[in-house]
Amino acid sequence: MVATPHWLASEAGRAVLEEGGNAVEAALAAAATIAVVYPHMTQMGGDGFWLIRDPAGRVSYIEATGFAGAKATIPFYREQGYDAIPPRGPLAALTVPGQIGGWMLAQEAARAFGGKMPLRRLLEPAIGHARAGVPVSGSQNRLTADKRAELADVPGFAGAFLDADGGVPAIGTVRRFERLADTLAQLAAAGLDDYYRGDVGREIATDLERAGSPVTRADIEAFRAATRAPLRVKLSNMELWSSPPPTQGLATLLILSIFEKLGVARPEGFAHVHGLIEATKRAFMIRDRVVTDFDHLTHDPAAFLTPAALAREAAAIDPRRALPWPQKAAPGDTVWLGAADKSGLAVSYIQSIYWEFGSGLVLPSTGVLMQNRGTSFSLDPRAKNPLHSGRRPFHTLNPCMAQFPDGRFMAFGTMGGEGQPQTNAAVMSRYAMFGAPLGEAIARPRWVLGRTWGSDKVNLRLEGAFDSDVADQLASAGHVVEIIPEPFADMMGHAGAVILHPGRAGLEGAHDPRSDGCALGV
Repeated sequence: MVATPHWLASEAGRAVLEEGGNAVEAALAAAATIAVVYPHMTQMGGDGFWLIRDPAGRVSYIEATGFAGAKATIPFYREQGYDAIPPRGPLAALTVPGQIGGWMLAQEAARAFGGKMPLRRLLEPAIGHARAGVPVSGSQNRLTADKRAELADVPGFAGAFLDADGGVPAIGTVRRFERLADTLAQLAAAGLDDYYRGDVGREIATDLERAGSPVTRADIEAFRAATRAPLRVKLSNMELWSSPPPTQGLATLLILSIFEKLGVARPEGFAHVHGLIEATKRAFMIRDRVVTDFDHLTHDPAAFLTPAALAREAAAIDPRRALPWPQKAAPGDTVWLGAADKSGLAVSYIQSIYWEFGSGLVLPSTGVLMQNRGTSFSLDPRAKNPLHSGRRPFHTLNPCMAQFPDGRFMAFGTMGGEGQPQTNAAVMSRYAMFGAPLGEAIARPRWVLGRTWGSDKVNLRLEGAFDSDVADQLASAGHVVEIIPEPFADMMGHAGAVILHPGRAGLEGAHDPRSDGCALGV
């Protein structure tokens, strides 16, 4: 089973499984393909995070986030007159892309689990789509129109994503990415390490220097993805795993753990939604105090997941009134994909270029679109995440997994910036705590508190299909409520999940109707 937010990526993963590849190999094929067919959400110049569950039930974690370049310092930006890191352009592309380093470790893991697929086969669908061309999706069309004014003059953006006259390509327009196809073909022939320490790395570094980015050749050559222990918490009816700092995986675990202690008995009513929203606020306040580069942590994230700590947070929630909000919010743009196979191997994976189209900087020699993840750094040296060369930025990304007492195992996740842990909690509370079928748990109307991708708003937004009585109760309790017109809005995230059922019960998968994706099985 494989689930992704674009059907071509799902098909790439499904074909690998059908040919005898394992779940990690399927995820790699899907990850490469979606970097081509959904380029406004993810591309080759971003970061990625893997949770992998082996057939024995052990969960491992790969952190593939790049660090700030050698020239990326607070004085570097201050001397150019900036009070904050610019969100677009070459100066926004200030971190090494870590994603391909994560693919390298994932490929090693795939082989350790018996995978025999050559890299060329795993990259073949992505290369083919880049050469033949990809139809512009509705999501890409909308976001190109929304962001054209701020991106049109960024080097390389117009040539890659706009019509010859500078217009927005219509839905269905076929766009080719020849340079990106060449880059993928080179990696298929030379190996993924070439991205950092070979011909591709040299070309990336040269183009970044010419564009004025503070990332150097030495920075790129020095990057290695890391393996760490995942965060873990045990609830009464499931065990959960997510990614440690610098990601906000702690927030997903906190929301579900705090909510469980509220003792809500019925789904979808005021108590359910209000409880999750208030748990989100408690989780975000902890997250913003704690989460930073793993090597610079001043708190142990696991200390906030103890029964006593969770009980204190739950006791601070008023079951009838909303805590005043907003606090500071973080944007984000991402794809989640998952895969599982009959051996018991499962993958939950997220890769991202941060905002829509990342920095907007498309490198001419390789076609790589650089992320702007480094804009989450602060130019205030006293901040929780200050800019320093070699430091890793804060990430909204957080892949997740869950084990249930009856033997089911689930890989799940979503895109959506601030909305990611909220969507994860909404889906998992419905499925795991209240027994909703998986597809229904994902499709039911959702909400988001704070900023998500494509929006600067920080209030509580509810989808148009949301129960109006519950919406009125939330407003009466002090929530600043806005009803958005769409019954299913992609600002609410693109959630997905794959489930391994015990014994011969098989696999199950679903992906969000808000996306262009699907779940496919063999």
